[in-house]
Amino acid sequence: MGFGIGDLFWIFLLLSSLQPIWQKRQIEYRRVSSLQQFQQERKSRVILLIHRQESISLLGIPISRYITIEDSEQILRAIRLTPPEVPIDLILHTPGGLVLATEQIARALIRHQAKVTVFVPHYAMSGGTMLALAADEIVMDANAVLGPVDPQLGNFPAASILKVLEDKPISEIDDQTLIMADLSRKAIQQVQRFVRTLLKDNIPKQKVQPENIESIIDALTTGRVTHDYPITIEEATEMGLPITVGLPRSIYDLMDMYPQAQGGRPSVQYIPMPYSDRRPILPVPKGRPLEEPTQMK
Repeated sequence: MGFGIGDLFWIFLLLSSLQPIWQKRQIEYRRVSSLQQFQQERKSRVILLIHRQESISLLGIPISRYITIEDSEQILRAIRLTPPEVPIDLILHTPGGLVLATEQIARALIRHQAKVTVFVPHYAMSGGTMLALAADEIVMDANAVLGPVDPQLGNFPAASILKVLEDKPISEIDDQTLIMADLSRKAIQQVQRFVRTLLKDNIPKQKVQPENIESIIDALTTGRVTHDYPITIEEATEMGLPITVGLPRSIYDLMDMYPQAQGGRPSVQYIPMPYSDRRPILPVPKGRPLEEPTQMK
C-alpha cells in the first residue's frame, strides 16, 4: 500500500512540527553538559541569568526579558541547594529588572559563606550591576559594561523628578509631581542604603577601599548620567570597584547556546573561525605571470 500526496503532506507537517521540539531538546542537553563541565572545572555551583528576546511557541513572537520574581525564586532555590562551603559562579547577561527580585537575589548572595564570583560577558545593567556588587569578585570581558542603579519611577528617573523641584517654584508644581518627587526621594535613599550594605559587606573580600564607598554610591545611584549609560571596566576600576578582566572560553561557549531570536534575515553575519588577514591564493590562468598574494588592509 503506497502513500498518496495527501499522506506525504501530513507526514511532512508532522515532522516539521516535531523538529523545533527536537532542536530544543538537543540544545538543552548541550547546555546541561556544558554547565556540568564548567562546574567540575571550577568546583562551584554555576548559575546562569541570561535575558534575551526569545521566541514563544511556533509563532516566533519576540518578548523582552528582565529580572522577575520567578527568576529570584529559582536562584534562591539554587543557592539553598548549594552547601555553604561551595563557591557560587553567577553568569550575568541582563538589562536589569524588578528591584524586589534583584534585592532578594543580592541578599542571598552576600549571605552565602563561600566565594561568589559574577561573570559579565557582555552587559549587566541596572539590577544586574547590583547583583555584581553583591559578589566577592567581578570578572568581565574587556568590552563588557555595567550600568547605573538609580531608581526609575514609571518612565522617569527619580533624580529627574526631583530636579523639577529645584527648577520651578513649588507653587507652580502640580500635586501629582510633588507626590512623585516624595516617592523619588525615598526610592533613592532606599537604593543608596542597600548599595552601601552590599559594598560594606564585601570589603574584606573585594578589597573595596572604605573611602571609595560613598563616591561609588554617588556615581551609581544619583542619576548623574542616564540609566542606560554604559560603565566600562576602565570607569568601574577608576570608581574603585574590583574588576578582573578576562573570561574563560567556556562562558562564551555557553552564551552561544542562548541565541537571540532571528528575524527574517540575520543582522550580523561572519565566518565563525579565527580571523586570517591573508587572502586565498587563486589559480592563475595560463599566459599570466605569477603575482605575490596581497594582504588585506
